Amino acid sequence: MESKLGLDFEKVAHARKLAKNIADGVQEFVDQYTTVAVERTLCRLMGIDGVDENQVPLPNVVVDFIKDKGVLNEGVLFFIANAMIQTKMQPQQIAEAVAKGSLDITQVVTTDPKVIADTLQPVVDANVNRIRARRSRREHYLETIGEGPKPYLYIIVATGNIYEDVVQAQAGARQGADIIAVIRTTGQSLLDYVPYGATTEGFGGTFATQENFRIMRKALDEVGEELGRYIRLCNYCSGLCMPEIAIMGAFEGLDVMLNDALYGILFRDINMQRTLVDQYMSRIINGFAGVIINTGEDNYLTTADAVEAAHTVLASDLINEQLAFSAGLREEQMGLGHAFEMDPMLENGFLYELAQAQMTREIFPKATLKYMPPTKFMTGNIFRGHLQDALFNIIGIWTHQGLQLLGMPTEAIHTPFMSDRYLSIENAKYIFNNMRSIGDEMEFKKDGICRKRAKLVLDNTILLLEEIVNEGLFSALEKGIFGDVKRPKNGGKGLAGVTAKGNNYLNPFIEIMKGKR
Repeated sequence: MESKLGLDFEKVAHARKLAKNIADGVQEFVDQYTTVAVERTLCRLMGIDGVDENQVPLPNVVVDFIKDKGVLNEGVLFFIANAMIQTKMQPQQIAEAVAKGSLDITQVVTTDPKVIADTLQPVVDANVNRIRARRSRREHYLETIGEGPKPYLYIIVATGNIYEDVVQAQAGARQGADIIAVIRTTGQSLLDYVPYGATTEGFGGTFATQENFRIMRKALDEVGEELGRYIRLCNYCSGLCMPEIAIMGAFEGLDVMLNDALYGILFRDINMQRTLVDQYMSRIINGFAGVIINTGEDNYLTTADAVEAAHTVLASDLINEQLAFSAGLREEQMGLGHAFEMDPMLENGFLYELAQAQMTREIFPKATLKYMPPTKFMTGNIFRGHLQDALFNIIGIWTHQGLQLLGMPTEAIHTPFMSDRYLSIENAKYIFNNMRSIGDEMEFKKDGICRKRAKLVLDNTILLLEEIVNEGLFSALEKGIFGDVKRPKNGGKGLAGVTAKGNNYLNPFIEIMKGKR
């Protein structure tokens, strides 16, 4: 495509090559390791669900059992398969027996790898087909009732009670929203298990559980049929349970998942080794399920200056893109993140924001870009805040963003009321309709502010990526290269759940979901 900003696409190609070099180095590490979260995900892919008498999720019971025996490195599927052969039980029965203490799956007689593969195959096929069926259901809805135009209007609900979330989500859909994000309760990203069942209490949001996913998916299908427009559901597969929540979402028909490779490291102090292994499996699942992933680069601009650190957002987008490619995600499934976060008192700040949004669209032409609203400089002045959101919406439609997370006039005051969302949706719909084709009509002045800004950000991005290539991503994260946040390679939460793969390790889902089998 021809660049309206006069971008040098040879420089863009060089930046991508650098990002691929960085991602390849990460992937070499990732391929050698597994984690407790990945192994719990494999339990769920075997159909294991439910809790024991102490309300501990059965996937945790099984994985903790083999970890305590010192054989996590051999992988849970090796032990489940051998137990299936010897006991003639199905995986759910095996998990229940482990929970009761009546079966030690590490003591069963091991069998020929071919027999193991043949034993697992029917269960693998059944659960892979379960995901395929869910994806087909979404595609059928899109073919029959359709969806809203891009940018998708993206709003959040965050009551803490899934049943109240349903009321607010359906109201938001009727007001015009295309995507409902159920904000996850504060601190859930640091739990090394996924709570079970429907939940009615949560601070700052609602627990991400499979039952909550099912309840909300059903509610959005009902309102979507009523409106004649498919409504997408978003949640969070980040934190210490990234791949587990991804598979729960795949089973229950989620459409969008917050799924960043670096966010948990930087903003939740989760160990970088743990996060990078977990993100790979979570993205494989999301890719196979047809889920759009959202990345979190917008958060860098809440801890670093949005003018000075703009290139860190683009650099991270490029790295996230390459890591997503490694997991088999298509460009159209990449909701790469960026944000409208400059100080509104900055002279010509709108032009800088416009340049960066247009630059991001031109560099990632097929991506379903996620554009985030102003938050850092929202003051509680609802009138100024509504104007800031309007400027954000103008850029969203001008630069053809994919997901427009709508700002709220009451940002920085309280969790949005339904009336707040109504005003935000009305704001966006008015601007999107009146300015639908502005991006096709307008050009950028040669040697003007916008072109110079885009060139500067791209040049600085290349310098940063070259630095990361020389350092390696692990070392760069230790030095605080993103968001001015420093994290140690062997520090943070969850490192104890990482182990190198042993000789008997197997995970057939990687090749199946990436289309290699």
